[in-house]
Amino acid sequence: MLKRLPFLCAALLALAACSHDSDTGSAARQAAPTATSSAEAVPASTATSGTAPATAGSAAAAAAPAATTSGAPAPAVAAAPFVDDGKWVEGKNYFRIDPAQPTSHPGKIEVTEVFSYGCPACNGFHSTADQIARSLPPNAVMNYLAASFRPDENWPMYQRAFYAAQALDLVGKTHDAMFDAVWKSGELSTYDLKASGLKPRSAWPTIEDAAKFYAKYGVDPKEFVGVANSFTVNTKMKRADDLMKAYGVDSTPTMIVNGKYRFTASSAGGYAQSIELTQWLVAKEAAGK
Repeated sequence: MLKRLPFLCAALLALAACSHDSDTGSAARQAAPTATSSAEAVPASTATSGTAPATAGSAAAAAAPAATTSGAPAPAVAAAPFVDDGKWVEGKNYFRIDPAQPTSHPGKIEVTEVFSYGCPACNGFHSTADQIARSLPPNAVMNYLAASFRPDENWPMYQRAFYAAQALDLVGKTHDAMFDAVWKSGELSTYDLKASGLKPRSAWPTIEDAAKFYAKYGVDPKEFVGVANSFTVNTKMKRADDLMKAYGVDSTPTMIVNGKYRFTASSAGGYAQSIELTQWLVAKEAAGK
Protein backbone atom coordinates (compact mmCIF):
# COMPACT_ATOMS: atom_id res chain seq x y z
CA MET A 1 0.00 0.00 0.00
CA LEU A 2 2.88 2.35 -0.63
CA LYS A 3 1.45 5.77 -1.28
CA ARG A 4 3.14 9.10 -1.79
CA LEU A 5 3.75 10.88 1.49
CA PRO A 6 4.54 14.49 2.33
CA PHE A 7 8.21 15.42 2.33
CA LEU A 8 8.53 15.30 6.12
CA CYS A 9 7.27 11.72 6.24
CA ALA A 10 9.68 10.58 3.54
CA ALA A 11 12.56 12.09 5.49
CA LEU A 12 11.48 10.37 8.66
CA LEU A 13 11.11 7.00 6.98
CA ALA A 14 14.52 7.24 5.40
CA LEU A 15 16.34 7.85 8.64
CA ALA A 16 15.73 5.26 11.31
CA ALA A 17 13.56 2.96 13.28
CA CYS A 18 11.67 4.51 16.15
CA SER A 19 13.64 3.70 19.28
CA HIS A 20 13.07 4.18 22.99
CA ASP A 21 15.25 7.29 23.09
CA SER A 22 15.26 8.60 19.52
CA ASP A 23 14.13 12.15 18.76
CA THR A 24 12.26 11.65 15.51
CA GLY A 25 11.29 15.31 15.32
CA SER A 26 14.89 16.55 15.15
CA ALA A 27 15.83 13.47 13.12
CA ALA A 28 13.42 14.56 10.42
CA ARG A 29 15.07 17.94 10.17
CA GLN A 30 18.54 16.37 9.97
CA ALA A 31 17.52 13.83 7.34
CA ALA A 32 15.53 16.15 5.08
CA PRO A 33 18.34 16.98 2.60
CA THR A 34 19.05 13.31 1.87
CA ALA A 35 15.65 11.68 2.13
CA THR A 36 15.11 8.54 0.03
CA SER A 37 11.97 6.69 -0.91
CA SER A 38 10.43 4.42 1.69
CA ALA A 39 10.93 1.44 -0.63
CA GLU A 40 14.68 2.00 -0.52
CA ALA A 41 15.12 3.13 3.08
CA VAL A 42 16.52 0.76 5.66
CA PRO A 43 15.48 1.66 9.23
CA ALA A 44 18.03 1.38 12.01
CA SER A 45 17.98 2.21 15.70
CA THR A 46 19.25 5.65 16.66
CA ALA A 47 20.73 7.02 19.85
CA THR A 48 19.86 10.69 19.63
CA SER A 49 18.46 12.46 22.62
CA GLY A 50 14.77 12.54 23.43
CA THR A 51 12.25 12.26 26.22
CA ALA A 52 12.71 9.02 28.12
CA PRO A 53 9.67 6.83 27.54
CA ALA A 54 7.72 4.92 30.15
CA THR A 55 7.56 1.13 29.82
CA ALA A 56 4.96 -0.78 31.77
CA GLY A 57 5.20 -4.04 33.62
CA SER A 58 7.80 -6.65 34.38
CA ALA A 59 9.25 -9.30 32.10
CA ALA A 60 8.00 -11.92 34.52
CA ALA A 61 4.43 -11.22 33.44
CA ALA A 62 5.28 -11.30 29.75
CA ALA A 63 3.80 -14.61 28.67
CA ALA A 64 0.87 -12.83 27.04
CA PRO A 65 -0.16 -13.53 23.46
CA ALA A 66 0.62 -11.05 20.74
CA ALA A 67 -2.12 -9.19 18.93
CA THR A 68 -4.43 -11.29 16.79
CA THR A 69 -4.12 -11.52 13.05
CA SER A 70 -5.46 -8.66 10.95
CA GLY A 71 -6.41 -8.46 7.30
CA ALA A 72 -8.12 -10.77 4.86
CA PRO A 73 -6.86 -14.35 4.58
CA ALA A 74 -3.90 -14.55 2.25
CA PRO A 75 -3.70 -17.13 -0.54
CA ALA A 76 -2.00 -20.37 0.51
CA VAL A 77 1.78 -20.24 0.07
CA ALA A 78 3.81 -23.43 -0.09
CA ALA A 79 6.14 -23.87 2.88
CA ALA A 80 9.78 -23.49 1.86
CA PRO A 81 12.24 -26.24 2.83
CA PHE A 82 14.83 -25.24 5.40
CA VAL A 83 18.30 -24.79 3.96
CA ASP A 84 21.11 -23.28 6.05
CA ASP A 85 23.73 -22.01 3.62
CA GLY A 86 25.27 -19.59 6.13
CA LYS A 87 23.59 -16.48 4.73
CA TRP A 88 21.71 -15.66 7.94
CA VAL A 89 23.87 -15.36 11.05
CA GLU A 90 22.49 -15.46 14.59
CA GLY A 91 23.71 -12.46 16.58
CA LYS A 92 24.13 -10.42 13.39
CA ASN A 93 21.04 -10.75 11.21
CA TYR A 94 18.71 -12.09 13.88
CA PHE A 95 18.80 -12.52 17.64
CA ARG A 96 17.61 -15.32 19.88
CA ILE A 97 15.06 -14.38 22.56
CA ASP A 98 16.09 -15.93 25.88
CA PRO A 99 13.93 -17.26 27.33
CA ALA A 100 11.66 -17.94 24.38
CA GLN A 101 8.15 -16.60 24.93
CA PRO A 102 4.91 -18.61 24.71
CA THR A 103 2.81 -18.17 21.59
CA SER A 104 -0.97 -17.97 21.29
CA HIS A 105 -1.74 -20.14 18.26
CA PRO A 106 -1.06 -23.81 19.01
CA GLY A 107 0.14 -25.64 15.95
CA LYS A 108 1.07 -22.42 14.13
CA ILE A 109 4.34 -20.53 13.79
CA GLU A 110 3.68 -16.94 14.87
CA VAL A 111 5.22 -14.01 13.04
CA THR A 112 4.71 -10.78 14.97
CA GLU A 113 5.39 -7.19 13.96
CA VAL A 114 6.02 -4.86 16.90
CA PHE A 115 4.82 -1.50 15.64
CA SER A 116 3.04 1.76 16.32
CA TYR A 117 0.73 3.72 14.06
CA GLY A 118 2.62 6.77 15.33
CA CYS A 119 6.02 5.43 14.22
CA PRO A 120 7.20 6.89 10.88
CA ALA A 121 9.54 3.96 10.26
CA CYS A 122 6.63 1.54 10.79
CA ASN A 123 4.69 3.43 8.15
CA GLY A 124 7.64 3.05 5.79
CA PHE A 125 7.86 -0.67 6.59
CA HIS A 126 4.12 -1.28 6.45
CA SER A 127 3.93 -2.46 2.83
CA THR A 128 6.75 -4.89 3.61
CA ALA A 129 4.84 -6.18 6.64
CA ASP A 130 1.86 -6.71 4.34
CA GLN A 131 4.09 -8.66 1.95
CA ILE A 132 5.39 -10.77 4.83
CA ALA A 133 1.82 -11.59 5.86
CA ARG A 134 0.93 -12.62 2.31
CA SER A 135 4.09 -14.72 1.98
CA LEU A 136 3.49 -16.93 5.02
CA PRO A 137 2.81 -20.62 4.45
CA PRO A 138 -0.30 -22.31 5.91
CA ASN A 139 1.61 -23.37 9.04
CA ALA A 140 2.31 -19.72 10.01
CA VAL A 141 0.16 -16.80 11.19
CA MET A 142 0.76 -13.02 11.26
CA ASN A 143 0.31 -11.07 14.51
CA TYR A 144 0.70 -7.42 15.48
CA LEU A 145 1.93 -6.07 18.82
CA ALA A 146 1.26 -2.36 19.38
CA ALA A 147 4.02 -0.53 21.26
CA SER A 148 3.63 2.46 23.58
CA PHE A 149 7.17 3.40 24.58
CA ARG A 150 7.04 6.89 23.04
CA PRO A 151 4.45 8.77 25.13
CA ASP A 152 6.23 11.93 23.98
CA GLU A 153 4.86 11.12 20.51
CA ASN A 154 1.36 9.97 21.58
CA TRP A 155 2.01 6.25 21.11
CA PRO A 156 -0.13 5.12 24.09
CA MET A 157 -3.19 6.60 22.36
CA TYR A 158 -2.43 4.69 19.15
CA GLN A 159 -1.85 1.52 21.18
CA ARG A 160 -5.20 1.96 22.96
CA ALA A 161 -6.96 2.54 19.64
CA PHE A 162 -5.44 -0.63 18.18
CA TYR A 163 -6.52 -2.87 21.05
CA ALA A 164 -9.99 -1.33 21.10
CA ALA A 165 -10.29 -2.00 17.37
CA GLN A 166 -9.05 -5.53 17.97
CA ALA A 167 -11.67 -6.10 20.68
CA LEU A 168 -14.36 -4.90 18.24
CA ASP A 169 -13.00 -7.07 15.40
CA LEU A 170 -12.13 -4.03 13.29
CA VAL A 171 -8.39 -4.43 12.75
CA GLY A 172 -8.74 -6.46 9.58
CA LYS A 173 -10.77 -3.65 8.01
CA THR A 174 -8.81 -0.70 9.35
CA HIS A 175 -5.11 -1.54 9.79
CA ASP A 176 -3.94 -0.09 6.47
CA ALA A 177 -6.35 2.84 6.71
CA MET A 178 -5.04 3.81 10.15
CA PHE A 179 -1.54 4.29 8.74
CA ASP A 180 -3.04 6.51 6.04
CA ALA A 181 -5.02 8.49 8.62
CA VAL A 182 -1.82 9.21 10.54
CA TRP A 183 0.70 9.67 7.72
CA LYS A 184 -1.26 10.61 4.59
CA SER A 185 -4.48 12.48 5.34
CA GLY A 186 -3.13 13.57 8.74
CA GLU A 187 -6.51 13.30 10.46
CA LEU A 188 -4.94 11.26 13.26
CA SER A 189 -1.39 12.57 13.02
CA THR A 190 0.59 13.77 16.02
CA TYR A 191 3.09 15.32 13.60
CA ASP A 192 2.49 18.44 11.56
CA LEU A 193 2.83 16.88 8.12
CA LYS A 194 3.07 20.27 6.42
CA ALA A 195 5.87 21.55 8.61
CA SER A 196 8.55 20.11 10.85
CA GLY A 197 8.10 18.38 14.18
CA LEU A 198 5.24 17.57 16.48
CA LYS A 199 1.99 19.46 16.77
CA PRO A 200 1.32 21.24 20.07
CA ARG A 201 0.07 18.71 22.63
CA SER A 202 -3.31 20.42 22.64
CA ALA A 203 -3.66 19.46 18.97
CA TRP A 204 -2.68 15.80 19.37
CA PRO A 205 -5.38 13.32 18.34
CA THR A 206 -7.29 11.76 21.23
CA ILE A 207 -9.07 8.45 21.62
CA GLU A 208 -12.29 10.36 20.85
CA ASP A 209 -10.74 11.42 17.54
CA ALA A 210 -9.80 7.81 16.85
CA ALA A 211 -13.40 6.81 17.62
CA LYS A 212 -14.62 9.16 14.88
CA PHE A 213 -12.25 7.44 12.45
CA TYR A 214 -13.45 3.97 13.42
CA ALA A 215 -17.07 5.12 13.14
CA LYS A 216 -16.55 4.99 9.37
CA TYR A 217 -16.39 1.21 9.79
CA GLY A 218 -19.71 0.84 11.57
CA VAL A 219 -18.91 1.23 15.26
CA ASP A 220 -20.65 3.79 17.46
CA PRO A 221 -18.05 6.33 18.68
CA LYS A 222 -19.34 6.14 22.25
CA GLU A 223 -19.06 2.36 22.19
CA PHE A 224 -15.53 2.60 20.82
CA VAL A 225 -14.44 5.01 23.57
CA GLY A 226 -16.06 2.79 26.20
CA VAL A 227 -14.21 -0.28 24.94
CA ALA A 228 -10.96 1.69 24.62
CA ASN A 229 -11.14 2.65 28.30
CA SER A 230 -12.25 -0.76 29.50
CA PHE A 231 -10.44 -3.08 31.88
CA THR A 232 -9.98 -5.53 29.01
CA VAL A 233 -8.11 -3.05 26.82
CA ASN A 234 -6.09 -1.71 29.76
CA THR A 235 -5.02 -5.28 30.47
CA LYS A 236 -4.09 -5.91 26.83
CA MET A 237 -1.97 -2.76 26.79
CA LYS A 238 -0.14 -3.79 29.96
CA ARG A 239 0.46 -7.30 28.67
CA ALA A 240 1.70 -5.95 25.33
CA ASP A 241 4.24 -3.74 27.11
CA ASP A 242 5.39 -6.69 29.21
CA LEU A 243 5.74 -8.95 26.21
CA MET A 244 7.71 -6.34 24.29
CA LYS A 245 10.16 -6.15 27.20
CA ALA A 246 10.48 -9.93 27.30
CA TYR A 247 11.25 -9.91 23.57
CA GLY A 248 14.03 -7.37 24.16
CA VAL A 249 12.54 -4.92 21.68
CA ASP A 250 14.08 -1.45 21.79
CA SER A 251 12.91 -0.04 18.46
CA THR A 252 10.10 -0.33 15.96
CA PRO A 253 9.41 -1.93 13.61
CA THR A 254 10.77 -5.20 14.98
CA MET A 255 9.85 -8.66 13.74
CA ILE A 256 9.44 -11.64 16.10
CA VAL A 257 9.29 -15.23 14.87
CA ASN A 258 7.55 -17.76 17.10
CA GLY A 259 8.58 -16.05 20.32
CA LYS A 260 12.19 -17.20 19.71
CA TYR A 261 13.84 -14.83 17.25
CA ARG A 262 13.97 -11.05 16.84
CA PHE A 263 15.24 -8.92 13.98
CA THR A 264 14.83 -5.51 12.35
CA ALA A 265 15.04 -4.44 8.72
CA SER A 266 18.43 -3.00 9.55
CA SER A 267 19.82 -6.27 10.94
CA ALA A 268 18.28 -8.21 8.03
CA GLY A 269 19.91 -5.89 5.52
CA GLY A 270 16.85 -4.20 4.05
CA TYR A 271 13.14 -4.46 3.43
CA ALA A 272 13.30 -7.25 0.82
CA GLN A 273 15.74 -9.16 3.03
CA SER A 274 13.25 -8.88 5.91
CA ILE A 275 10.76 -10.90 3.89
CA GLU A 276 13.40 -13.49 3.03
CA LEU A 277 14.66 -13.76 6.60
CA THR A 278 11.13 -14.18 7.93
CA GLN A 279 10.53 -17.04 5.50
CA TRP A 280 13.84 -18.63 6.46
CA LEU A 281 13.13 -18.44 10.20
CA VAL A 282 9.64 -19.87 9.67
CA ALA A 283 11.19 -22.74 7.73
CA LYS A 284 13.77 -23.18 10.49
CA GLU A 285 11.04 -23.46 13.09
CA ALA A 286 9.01 -25.84 10.94
CA ALA A 287 12.07 -28.05 10.56
CA GLY A 288 12.68 -28.02 14.32
CA LYS A 289 16.21 -26.65 13.88
